[in-house]
Amino acid sequence: MKVIATTRQTQGTSASRRLRRADKLPGIIYGGTQPATPIELEHNPIFYALRKEKFHASILTMELDGKEELVVLRAFQMHPYKPQVMHIDFQRIAPDEKVTMRVPLHFSGAEESPAVKLSKAIISHAVSYVEVTCLPLQLPEFIAVDLSKMELGMTLRATDIAMPEGVTVHNDVVVASVIAPVEEEIIGAAEEAPAEEAK
Repeated sequence: MKVIATTRQTQGTSASRRLRRADKLPGIIYGGTQPATPIELEHNPIFYALRKEKFHASILTMELDGKEELVVLRAFQMHPYKPQVMHIDFQRIAPDEKVTMRVPLHFSGAEESPAVKLSKAIISHAVSYVEVTCLPLQLPEFIAVDLSKMELGMTLRATDIAMPEGVTVHNDVVVASVIAPVEEEIIGAAEEAPAEEAK
């Protein structure tokens, strides 16, 4: 995915406000051997790109003043109630240096698992992403998680998932667990109140 930006010549609150009025987005790019550089981008392409899962978990190509470099999205701020991105941060990366990134999980197979089919249990997704470490070109767009072997009492951790070649789990967290079905208690009929004694 490609991002086009130019170096921002003016800084400060007033300058950023003027940029936003012109449908521009202030941001910054940092990291690597170069100093942090204030940048500006077209607002709408970034606004719609942020809605895509891939934009948050991919190595991006940034064309800055006509020169391309590899970056990753690190942070962004949204307006409290308007559909507007207020600021965005990118980090430079080197092709030969490993990065640690959040990668989304795509779950499948729960309905075919013994936990669901035989035990009538529920498989709970504990997280929607995991952090992995790899070279930029090895970064997967997502990681597939097969739940078809889950049984009652099982817990699936990040290190249990088959990772693509060159990709390692950064934090070993619980990814999914089986929740046993709760049997409904049969509530007995309420006791009848004693009849009021006749006076």
